Amino acid sequence: MLDNEAVQALLSISHPKHAQALTSVQVVNDRRKRSRPTKVLVPTAVRVEAGWDRTAPAAAFINQLRIVDVALDGAAADVAAALVATHHVSVADAHVGAALRTVAGPVTILTSDPGDMRTVAGTKDVVIVTL
Repeated sequence: MLDNEAVQALLSISHPKHAQALTSVQVVNDRRKRSRPTKVLVPTAVRVEAGWDRTAPAAAFINQLRIVDVALDGAAADVAAALVATHHVSVADAHVGAALRTVAGPVTILTSDPGDMRTVAGTKDVVIVTL
């Protein structure tokens, strides 16, 4: 699952963390090719915060990486709102926390903010990869 800076890094090849973020996404996509049930996910609130408009010409590269949106529907919004109220995290970080609750099994989060990700993960089994 991608957090804000991971998306920003993938959006721009001049971003100082672009290579690291791209390598992480490629590892997951390689696993997918070997028939493992793996996906790279991005909560839609994270996309908004990072400025990723899938229709923009500048997004052509990142759109090719097979990253799947996790929508902020009503149920997820309720979970995210509770996380914001309880932990005072950003809406995007709270949406990461809500999205984690919809995914079976362990999840790896690519982030520049491991503290907030641990907070929103709650009891979910996560591996945090810090950019």
